Parts: sequence; structure tokens; C-alpha cells
Amino acid sequence: MNRPRHEVAEIIERFGKQFIELHHPNTYQLRVLGALSLCRTSALGGHKYQCDHCGREHIGYNSCRNRHCPKCQGARQAFWVEDRMENAYPVKHYHIIFTVPEELNAICLTDSKWFYNHLFATVWDVLRSFGYSHYGVENGAVCVLHTWGQNLSLHPHIHCIVPALGYTLRGRMKHIGKGGKYLYPVIQLSEKFRGKFMTGLKKRLVKQEILSRYNAQLETAWSKDWVVFCEPSLGKPQHVVGYLGQYTHRVAISNHRILEVNDREVRFLFTDYCDNANVKPARLNGEEFLRRFCLHILPAGFVKIRHYGIYSTRFRSTILKDPDKIIIKPVETTTERIKRLLGFDVHQCPHCRKGRLITVAVLPRIRSPTFTIGTGSKIKSC
Repeated sequence: MNRPRHEVAEIIERFGKQFIELHHPNTYQLRVLGALSLCRTSALGGHKYQCDHCGREHIGYNSCRNRHCPKCQGARQAFWVEDRMENAYPVKHYHIIFTVPEELNAICLTDSKWFYNHLFATVWDVLRSFGYSHYGVENGAVCVLHTWGQNLSLHPHIHCIVPALGYTLRGRMKHIGKGGKYLYPVIQLSEKFRGKFMTGLKKRLVKQEILSRYNAQLETAWSKDWVVFCEPSLGKPQHVVGYLGQYTHRVAISNHRILEVNDREVRFLFTDYCDNANVKPARLNGEEFLRRFCLHILPAGFVKIRHYGIYSTRFRSTILKDPDKIIIKPVETTTERIKRLLGFDVHQCPHCRKGRLITVAVLPRIRSPTFTIGTGSKIKSC
């Protein structure tokens, strides 16, 4: 893929100071923005290399490794897909998406960590209850949280990959969903999801004594038909894992979608699903772009990919434990794994494409107690 013309880091550098003065982001959001602005720059240190063929020098700076960084997700995604491929059940899988109405966004912002945890818990509670009521089994799911829409608006939803397989009360694995295009009735899923989610949400607001503040939003959300999107079965496990891998390590926006960054605004591409999924350009002023981007910075330590039921670690390590099936992997470095999975040799000279890069010096990280965003905003080092 060609190198993008503009990056999120450039937007942070250009508009970061004004954004902070206008919107006052929290400390963790500031740390994330700071990490992204320094990714693969001299501030994080790196290595100086020399080609053993053409003799040219090349400097490679370290990455920030932050999960919100558009530049740090490619290798992680490839590793995740390969690891999941070894554990995927050899059955059909279904892709189900649970979405909450936009009227609840204001409540989400009051305590996003609780809101997202409640969303995960409700989704699995619904899927698990349907597994027992429709097939008499403990089902499973791999669930991934996304919080954004195409225009960077807040749009919390969970992608679920559900196997056509379950564990019966008699201790046997049982195939489910045979002959059906869909695993569960979508309308029933939607109604059950709405009821369970709203019940838990109201209890939370009552406990915090702020229910009356959000009565109007709750009534509007309840009156709507909640969207649960279900796709037909996806086929072979390798196709399923590859498909889910497209969602696992996405961030709110990739650098390749950014068309232009000037002194006032940012232009980027988005897919308009209300208009036959046509790709269109959008414009936001720089401060608003960063405000929306920060909506999708997850709480510190929050787990966005979760495994439930027969896909949980506990189920596999206890009920399905089989010492004879333990696979001993060959010892492999990260660079060797990147080359095998992505076809990219990090040690190949980018100039002559023939020689190997030999490390001749280590560039230390700048050990400053603070670094800056833009021209004057001080942030603690990550």
C-alpha cells in the first residue's frame, strides 16, 4: 500500500493546542494524542542501519504501539488472525452486529467504561439465552467493540462471530442452525436486546440519581426499532477468522482516508451507507476532527475483544483440555513472523532492495519529563 499523504499525527500537531483549549480532554486522552504525535519520530528513539550492499544509511524510529494509532495495527492484526486460526472451530459461523440508538450517546459519555461493559454483557446474555432456548446448548462468540461511524460520530456497536456449534447439558458438542440461513430470528434478537439493555441502563441511572435528566432520551430510544444485523453463514473457519480480522484492530480512521490537511480543516473520505455505500469526501475543522477522534479513545485498560462461551479461555482450558493436541510452535522472532505473514522484510534495504540492513547505532529515546502537542501543550510522557 502506498504511503499516505497525511496522518492523524499531523492533525494533532497542527490543531492540538486549539483543541485542548476549547474542549479540555482528560489526562488519558492527552497521553494517547501525545503518543500518536510522536509515533516513529526521533523522540521515541530508534536505530541507524547501513546496507551491506549499497552502503546507504537508513534510520528507523520506534513506534508508539498504542492501540489507537493508525500506524501500529497491521502486524498486530496479522498476529491475532493467525493465533485465532489455530483455535477456530471447523463449522459455519454467523456475523451478528448489535447497535444502540444514537439517543443514548449522551448517557454513554457520562461513563463510557460502564456503558461499553454493559453493552458487552447484554450482547452475550442475549446470545447465550437464545442458544439455550432455541437449541439447548451453551453457544459461544468472539465479540469486538467499535465506537465510531464513518464520519467519526459516536456509534457504539459490537461485531459478533457466532459458531454454529454448542455444548449440551449432557457434555457433548452439537451442531446448530442446520439448514437455516440465519442462526436466530433477528426481530426477536432485537426486542430481547433492547429490553435487557434498557433495564440495566435505567437501574444504573436510578442508582446515580440522574434518571430524570435522561427521561426524554430513554423514551425516544425505547420507541425505536433497535438494529441487530445478521449475515448468512460465512463458511470455512479460515474465511471467518480473516473476515473478523478486518474488524479487530481498526481505529476510528486510517491515514489513507485523510485527503487534505490545511490551516483550518481536514478533508477525509467516508462511506455513506444511506446512499448505497458511496464513498464521499467530508470536511471538519481541525478542532472538531480531534474532538470526534477522542470520542473513540477507549478507557485505559478496557478490553475491546472478548471471547465467550465455547470460545472462552476457561472453556477451552478446562472442558476441552486435551494434552495430546498441544502444538509446540517453532521459535520465531517478531521480524521473522512479520515477513512470513505480511511478506515485508524489515531488514531489506529500501533503496537498493538487494542488501541487508545492519545495525550500526542505537538512537536513544528522548528522556524528557514532558513532550508537547502543537506549540505549547504539556503532556506527561507515556
